[in-house]
Amino acid sequence: MIVLISLGIEGTAEKTGVGIVDSDGNILAMAGKQLFPEEGGIHPRIAAEHHAKWIPELIPQAIEESGLSYDDIDLISFSQGPGLGPALRIVATSARSLALSLNKPIIGVNHCIGHVEVGKLDTGAKNPVSLYVSGGNSQVIAYESGRYRIFGETLDIAIGNCLDHFGRETGLGHPGGPVIEKLAKEGSYIDLPYVVKGMDFSFSGLLSAALREAEKGTPMEDICFSLQETAFAMLVEVTERALSHTQKDEVMLCGGVSANSRLREMLKTMSEEHGAKFYMPEMKLCGDNGVMIAWLGLLMCKEFGPMDLSQTGIIQKFRTDEVDIPWIDNSKSYLKLSDDLIAKGAESNIVKANYLGEKAVLKDRVPKNYRISEIDNKIRKARCKEEAKLLSDAKRAGVKTPILYDVDLNNKSILMEEIEGVMVKDVIDEKLSFRIGEEISKLHSAGIIHGDITSSNVMLQDDNLVFIDFGLGRYSSLDEDKAVDLLVLKKSLQSIDYNLALDYFDAVLKGYDNDSVVNKIDDIESRGRYTH
Repeated sequence: MIVLISLGIEGTAEKTGVGIVDSDGNILAMAGKQLFPEEGGIHPRIAAEHHAKWIPELIPQAIEESGLSYDDIDLISFSQGPGLGPALRIVATSARSLALSLNKPIIGVNHCIGHVEVGKLDTGAKNPVSLYVSGGNSQVIAYESGRYRIFGETLDIAIGNCLDHFGRETGLGHPGGPVIEKLAKEGSYIDLPYVVKGMDFSFSGLLSAALREAEKGTPMEDICFSLQETAFAMLVEVTERALSHTQKDEVMLCGGVSANSRLREMLKTMSEEHGAKFYMPEMKLCGDNGVMIAWLGLLMCKEFGPMDLSQTGIIQKFRTDEVDIPWIDNSKSYLKLSDDLIAKGAESNIVKANYLGEKAVLKDRVPKNYRISEIDNKIRKARCKEEAKLLSDAKRAGVKTPILYDVDLNNKSILMEEIEGVMVKDVIDEKLSFRIGEEISKLHSAGIIHGDITSSNVMLQDDNLVFIDFGLGRYSSLDEDKAVDLLVLKKSLQSIDYNLALDYFDAVLKGYDNDSVVNKIDDIESRGRYTH
């Protein structure tokens, strides 16, 4: 078998990287330079100037380190997006110039997928749920139906951006993450907003609250501890939710924020609680680098061949789920549940029970060891109390939900009717999708946001739709919150059958019949949350 060699050029944000890898997965060279801004964040023009200066120096440096000649290179790979426009243009121009001068084939690749694939190369993970966290991206990614799907993401700013912004505004410096991690080790918890909406998270409100605490003179160690614990718990919870939904048995952490030891510890703890293997590539491969671009270039080129020069324009808002990925084995190993468990969800254990001779289930919100007790107790108690109220109010809105038997706030558990039926994900079609839309409309008209409308949380019982698991529910009349609620369902449908998901979701929206909320869905999806 012929071994091919790829040279990759990375430069989507502040890091310039050149890497050389062969098709057996051997890393032959890795060279890079990072831009440290004197003040403020990363300016796109300055990042581009940084790449323009260093790429011509890093290429020969990598060639020398590899012990190869330019003639030995078989492929030029480059980051096509997502990223900062001016920076991407320098990278693409450099790659085209090198490919033309050497008369070598060229291919542009997705930066985010590069992180996942080099992580798999380094760790041996096969098919993980990946938490990808960096300055410009925060995504929970897993492979389903031929592509990497985004199961959860930020609704506003990325976690790295959040930490860096806090560092700049409070005089801690840039990047903020390392300083915050150091100060957090001496801090105690103060209450900060914890924002998980379905499968997504939001950091802007958390950042604003942390900055207000700084203005009040709250000890910086306490703010850093609480900011870090809150933000990371949100990330791990959504990753746990994706792991529970996909039933995969591997979790991988990648991206520059992986450097934080507390985040690694929390994600590892969560993985072990679910019986999943935890992976993290070595740190030099977690940040932006040329090796991940070179490796993904080889994978893509093997499947699709090189690009014509006319195809090598940048894609500033290049979504992770826009790329066909035919090389992954999607076989799964399932966690075996103990006999008393009906389900082990992301938030609760569902245990068989009995109530006055009737079949029942106990929804037991078990403590999460990855969260500190202050956050864990607050969330579990609040969600337990809210869910009990939502179940009753949903019934009054005309939506069928399990009968509530008992609420135990001390143990954070709810005893309710067992719904004997089939999950919608097993019987979904357009007609059923339309009916689901009608039922969601009833909830939203009553100001009820379910919070976790997945195809596993809607049951079909004797031709009746039953909505279960209001554990992330809340009350809101905002179109934004209603749209996010529907988007959770859209992502869930895509994990069943991506090709039919849009037809199903269109039917849901027809049944829902609210142009204002549907337009808000389009607005949310077009905000470019998948870019630097």
